[in-house]
Amino acid sequence: RMPVSVPVKGRRQRASAAFSLSFLSLVFSITAFSSSYWCEGARKVAKPFCAGQSKGQHCIRFNNPDVNNSNAVQYIWETGDDKFIDRKFHAGIWYSCEEIINGEGEKCRSFISLTAPADRGVLWLSIVAELLYIILLLAGAILMSIEVCYYTTAIDGLKINAFSAVVTVLAGLLGMVAHMMYTTVFQMTVNLGPEDWRPHTWDYGWSYRLAWGSFACCMAAAVTTINKYTKTILEFKHKRKKLERSLKIKYKFPD
Repeated sequence: RMPVSVPVKGRRQRASAAFSLSFLSLVFSITAFSSSYWCEGARKVAKPFCAGQSKGQHCIRFNNPDVNNSNAVQYIWETGDDKFIDRKFHAGIWYSCEEIINGEGEKCRSFISLTAPADRGVLWLSIVAELLYIILLLAGAILMSIEVCYYTTAIDGLKINAFSAVVTVLAGLLGMVAHMMYTTVFQMTVNLGPEDWRPHTWDYGWSYRLAWGSFACCMAAAVTTINKYTKTILEFKHKRKKLERSLKIKYKFPD
């Protein structure tokens, strides 16, 4: 049986495109997993009393200059919503951080400790799924880089291509499940979480969008890899039929 040649340049271009998408998905997933901006929002808290000469909209002012005298009657100008201020927060898989009103910086605490005990199992499943998602993305990217850099024959390329396609598809399914589980846990924590944390308004942050962008790149890499595998098989069949046809003509009409 004579070897069948398939154009190498086209295969390398498709393999490079799949590797680029897979690597981009890996970077996005690691960045989103390690950040705490999956959800952002604010919650209403009571303004603290202004200390000393401090003024502004972040504390309650008195009309009596002698604030240190306990016998003096203190009148608060603020009424209704003026007594409250929106404290911004952002939360991720690991931490939830709130801004400090009368100071600089943030106060952070573990997001796992904020979730209800009944939901912590789902959150841990989400964390495990995210870790497996990253591991499978890394494995797929390594296989695709081997195919690009150490390409030998078309048959070896097909074997690597098949493994990388399966790994990437499994990674995409795990990533989708992990993101959906975290979304469910966060929404349950908003309703059942501690009173001193429940947000008044919230929305999904850039890390959440980056995580779904990673999923989109992962599925695009999987589709590109499967397309490359299918196209290579079709090229094999076409070249083989062409070769068989030429051999039949050669033996039927010898020179």
